[in-house]
Amino acid sequence: MREVGCPEEDLFSFLSSKRREDLGYRNILSSMCTPPHPVAARAHAMFLETNLGDPGLFPGTAALEELLVERLGTLMHHPGAGGYATSGGTESNIQAFRIAKKQKPVKSPNVVVPASGHFSFQKACDILGIEMRTAPLDAEFRMDAEAAGGLIDRNTVCLVGIVGTTEYGMIDPIAALSDAAEERDVFLHIDAAFGGMVVPFLDRPAPFDFRLPGVDSISVDPHKMGMSTIPAGCLLTRDPACFSCLNVETPYLTVKQECTLAGTRPGASVAAAVAVLEYLGMDGMRAVVAGCMENTRRLIEGMETFGCPRAVTPDVNVATFSCDRVPPGWRVSRTRAGHMRIVCMPHVTRDVIEAFLKDMSDLDA
Repeated sequence: MREVGCPEEDLFSFLSSKRREDLGYRNILSSMCTPPHPVAARAHAMFLETNLGDPGLFPGTAALEELLVERLGTLMHHPGAGGYATSGGTESNIQAFRIAKKQKPVKSPNVVVPASGHFSFQKACDILGIEMRTAPLDAEFRMDAEAAGGLIDRNTVCLVGIVGTTEYGMIDPIAALSDAAEERDVFLHIDAAFGGMVVPFLDRPAPFDFRLPGVDSISVDPHKMGMSTIPAGCLLTRDPACFSCLNVETPYLTVKQECTLAGTRPGASVAAAVAVLEYLGMDGMRAVVAGCMENTRRLIEGMETFGCPRAVTPDVNVATFSCDRVPPGWRVSRTRAGHMRIVCMPHVTRDVIEAFLKDMSDLDA
């Protein structure tokens, strides 16, 4: 740390130089995040000082968190769902495993997770001392529900299904997993960090939420397709009382018990998430998702004209291809199997898609 402070002008000159080193979103095709909606940025600035870690000091912000849980719970067909705003899917998945483990205290707990599962599940198992059993995928990169059922035993505390897999944008057979969870009396967690803000706005959404009786918890990330500021996640539970098993005493705060993983929690991104949902409404979100899905279809069509076949037809706005070449200046990613992966987020507009396809064409010229 400096002995003497830095002049403000010099400080922000330095910060600006670092910011210029960052990539601009326009050419980033691999991210499941996107620039925040203007109303999200405005709301975030308004609530910058707030701390949901001590909600009694910020009752208005705490009310917004309750509203966020209600809005997302309603979207998941359960307005009375329990929940709180997390930092994102990783925290939500850890907390879901904590709940499942406490509800079924066994000596050697295990969880059954699809091979497509996010790496946060490995972190959760490492932290909590849980064995992770990996269920294989079918030919379309969805979890093999029958094989998953074969991995469940009396020590299984949680079964996981994915809605909008990170690599291929697929939806696992959640209805079959719900049946298995009910039949085997296993906690079922749905990781809808990405797809939770996509699938409800599709024309014919596949059932994946609390309409299915076996679903116990769902993670949703407004900072992905919900266009909130970062970090903004949410963990929802069918039974609000689930969170009581996570409570710890907090005698010096305005609330005397706390179930959250983090102590200090930003209220600003919660306000941002609520702002987008309220501003756009169902119609606005349908339009955003429809645009992203149409751009995904256009990208697939264009890439296949260049001899780059899709790896699979995705359920959400993630496209993957057998393609070894990438035009200069564009950032894509690769799946574990080596497929090119592009996420058609709101910032990946039709103009961006066409510019990328033109550059792909120029590579072949």
